[in-house]
Amino acid sequence: MKKNNFLSKLKKEEKLELVEPSIEVCSSYLEKADDCLASAKLLYENKLYENSVSMSYYTMYNSLIALLFKLGIKSENHSGSILLLKLLLGKNELFDIVSNAKKERVDKQYYVITEGFDITKDSAGVLVLNAGNFLLNIKLVIKKLNNKEIDKIRKDFLILVD
Repeated sequence: MKKNNFLSKLKKEEKLELVEPSIEVCSSYLEKADDCLASAKLLYENKLYENSVSMSYYTMYNSLIALLFKLGIKSENHSGSILLLKLLLGKNELFDIVSNAKKERVDKQYYVITEGFDITKDSAGVLVLNAGNFLLNIKLVIKKLNNKEIDKIRKDFLILVD
């Protein structure tokens, strides 16, 4: 594990820090993720694809924040949170899925839809499906974590950000 300058900068800005691990906060964020997934599905079913894309991403992001609180890591930066998934937990496939969802959410939320840049039923549907799978995978990671693994990840975090 070697230092990451981006994450170190976030730590200096107090947007990334070790806190006490919290099952309560973890559970609250998982509940939020479940609600976002339900919203994503409803929006998709009602052909509101742009908003469905955003809720699909927030399903993933909230579940990731839940995982970080289970580890006792508070992150106030989307990119930093996503990067921790890869660097601390080695979850490269989940990293790719949430990174893509973040890009889609930013593109669809902040830019006017033009020719070739539109949201299709299929692309929104893939994101809804990915969000459900991502949430399930994060819940499994959370469930399998033990105290020894949490301690190791917290130590690795300190190396990564100092």
